[in-house]
Amino acid sequence: MKSVLVIGGTRNVGHHVVRMLLWRRHRVTTFNRGRTPDEHPPEVERLHGDRSDPAALDRALAGREFDACVDTIAMRGEDTRAAIHALAGRVGHYIHFSTGQVYLVREGVAAPAREADYDGPLVPPPPAGSWEEPEWRYGIEKRECEDLLAARPDFPSTRLRLPMIHGLRDHYARIHGYALRLADGGPVLAPEEPAPPIRHIHQSDVVRTVMRLVEKGEEKGEACNLSMDDEWTLEAFLERLGGLAATEPRIVRRPRAALVKAGLFPGCSPFSNPWMSVLDNAKAKRELNLQPRGLDDWLPDLVRVLRDRPAPEGWAERRARELALAG
Repeated sequence: MKSVLVIGGTRNVGHHVVRMLLWRRHRVTTFNRGRTPDEHPPEVERLHGDRSDPAALDRALAGREFDACVDTIAMRGEDTRAAIHALAGRVGHYIHFSTGQVYLVREGVAAPAREADYDGPLVPPPPAGSWEEPEWRYGIEKRECEDLLAARPDFPSTRLRLPMIHGLRDHYARIHGYALRLADGGPVLAPEEPAPPIRHIHQSDVVRTVMRLVEKGEEKGEACNLSMDDEWTLEAFLERLGGLAATEPRIVRRPRAALVKAGLFPGCSPFSNPWMSVLDNAKAKRELNLQPRGLDDWLPDLVRVLRDRPAPEGWAERRARELALAG
């Protein structure tokens, strides 16, 4: 049994990490704001506070030691700096959830991106206020987190670089949204411009990797990409999804600028987002025994459950605007 701190732990992958840690008989403590019901059993110790406030994190963790910490929500360098300050000398392994977008803010990185592609000159920021500016900032700020960890060999950490993650608790409802669009018989809006390949990962593969890191203590001081092996185009994905839903997909393409102007992109077709990372997973397969599930291994079950889910809040209004632009 290990003592594990999970920073976050209420949404998507963090929820599943906590549940798997408990199933494997580890002792779990969570730290989060306490605003989202966590659905965890009573044996989880809950600490509450704003992780963006270093003093609050220090107070909550004062005098505590952990075999591992899984930080699912460090978004900026300040978040990671506060975690290092609060846990230095008192955690055996700090596992940071990073993103493949750390490569997309690099100049000239080809897909699929490898861990060795991290270092180098960065692209300039997009225009302030543009739809791309938050995407660029996300990659930049996640690099701030990673750089702080890489500069502290005395603070044992692993950085997991993640693409888009799918599962039942995806609060962005991306696959659910595609399924709803096919179910109503209307078209799927997508940009005319080409999109990156779909090479994502299922939440179960992320959770299994985290368990290995917690229990075996591997890859300290390293960064590892996670992704599935197979690549799909948007067209192939929608055809497969249509087959599962017994409907024929119809894609209507419009200039990306028109979709942005209408306030619909990237939400109308998130798999068309050029800020969607495509990662080389060879290192994780070699060193962490990653055996990722392919899209066909998990998509049918996911779609089967999503059929009974209500549409997200505001869906009807957004869908009406999509249909109006599709014509």
